Amino acid sequence: MHRQYEALRAYFVEKLPSDQVAERFGYSPGAFRVLCSEFRHNQERQDRFFKDVQRGPHAAPKRDPIRELVISLRKQNLSIYDIQRELAERGTEISVNALSILLREEGFARLPRRRDDERPDAKRTDDAPVADVRKLDLSPRKFRTAFAGLFLFIPLLCEIDLQGVVESASLPGSGMIPAAHAVRALLALKLLGKERTSHMMEMVFDPGIALFAGLNVVPKRSFLSTYSARVDPRTNFLLMSKWSEAIQAAGFRHGSSFDLDFHSIPANSQAEPLDKHYVSSRSRSQKGILTFLARDVQENVICYGNAGVPKPERDDEILRFAEYWKSRTGHYPRELVFDSQLTTYSNLQKLSECGISFITLRRRTKKMIADIYAAPPSQWKQVNLPALTRQYRNPRVLESRVQLKDYNGSLRQLAITDLGHEEPTLLLTNQLNASIVQLITRYAQRMLIENGIADAINFFHIDSLSSMVGLKVDFDLQLTLMAASLYRIMAQRIGREYRRATAKTLFRKLFDVSGQVILTDSGITVELTRRAHNPLLVDAGLTDRTVIVPWLHGRPLQISLD
Repeated sequence: MHRQYEALRAYFVEKLPSDQVAERFGYSPGAFRVLCSEFRHNQERQDRFFKDVQRGPHAAPKRDPIRELVISLRKQNLSIYDIQRELAERGTEISVNALSILLREEGFARLPRRRDDERPDAKRTDDAPVADVRKLDLSPRKFRTAFAGLFLFIPLLCEIDLQGVVESASLPGSGMIPAAHAVRALLALKLLGKERTSHMMEMVFDPGIALFAGLNVVPKRSFLSTYSARVDPRTNFLLMSKWSEAIQAAGFRHGSSFDLDFHSIPANSQAEPLDKHYVSSRSRSQKGILTFLARDVQENVICYGNAGVPKPERDDEILRFAEYWKSRTGHYPRELVFDSQLTTYSNLQKLSECGISFITLRRRTKKMIADIYAAPPSQWKQVNLPALTRQYRNPRVLESRVQLKDYNGSLRQLAITDLGHEEPTLLLTNQLNASIVQLITRYAQRMLIENGIADAINFFHIDSLSSMVGLKVDFDLQLTLMAASLYRIMAQRIGREYRRATAKTLFRKLFDVSGQVILTDSGITVELTRRAHNPLLVDAGLTDRTVIVPWLHGRPLQISLD
């Protein structure tokens, strides 16, 4: 429309030649002559340019009838929400946005923040008591809790001796909320899989969570947010080490083969001086916190995490994990499996010098692919992968020895086709005697670490940086590792069919249960509400047993079914 207007104006007002106007505005001479003819003889086309059209509503049918009433209410120092509530009581429904526009049209500014005594009488949220371990009330009474499943973890926490772990790690505490009580309160959020964005404050009046933590009430979000800021990064590593020792002493074995990966926790802040990392969930690079994770293949649990890895140091994080594992167990990991971008070829040399076996991918180039396809058919070998559920069970493999820059010696390379990918997959390993089937199957298991990361995001919410309860990433990661290991131990004790289940599945089927808590002078009884999967808890020995709980004044705890 604007191009037509300018072209017609140039012809009729500026009196330029028709051919010149057509060339300037991109018309053919014939098309521009037709346009001029229609403009001369078509009044409707002229109206499109010159008719005065008023757009938008000419009145405000919602705001105008109540305008005077809203002005009088605002002069009484009522806020928009107060005015909306007052109008609703008089039978008039209007949105906050409409009221905001009306007040702005009348020249009213926003009200300054008011004290409680300056606000009009209205229903307000109740103020919960302050958390204080000295006010813990264990007097005889009964109450219902929506989170009775939490008490199933108490016998396990007694076996692990969380109190000793926290004291050994020197976590901060206070007289009102000691360190172990603070950790149990935070751990409860993890075990329940509650989002910290908006769902945390609705639990502050539940006495069950408070009793689980050993407090009179649940700490509020201000304490939970500031507590993690008091934990030193070195304390997080010490906490991780002490916790690993404690769960091992409680019967949780550890393996010697690990899957490694990086996960970028996205940060929605442009002000923080953070590096940019690739965020797979958003398919782009953005500011975030790089986290290194190690998954124990034997126990199917993420057992090591380091948050805040600087970008220049990411290639050496694999060596730091190897040294950490040696300091904990006395020996290096037997096997590490990771993708091609986790470290460098020179670090592969250091892993070999430490006697660590590894399997990784090699980045493909056009020349590599051309050389692979140029190999004679006699050098290719077809193998059978022993898994009935695989779609591609008979890949073709070309095995060779390759020399890499910054690596002394040769590595074993497997070029694998017929796996459902357009290009061949290149596996690199220093395991010279392992069979081809073993190597392919073992690397395929590495994808399970993606499931562990997904569980940490979807259930334990490690990506909740901008949440209402803002925890430091490194401390939040350690809480995630602790909660994940508790769920793994529970899965082992419940039964074979749940050994590989995710924490979300375990919680939904077994631990998301309400119940009644009965406190007496002789002990504490938790009666779980009937659910279809409760017999599994009985078979696993998680009910009908008595355990002494140190942080509940040494009271015996018994869990039974309603």
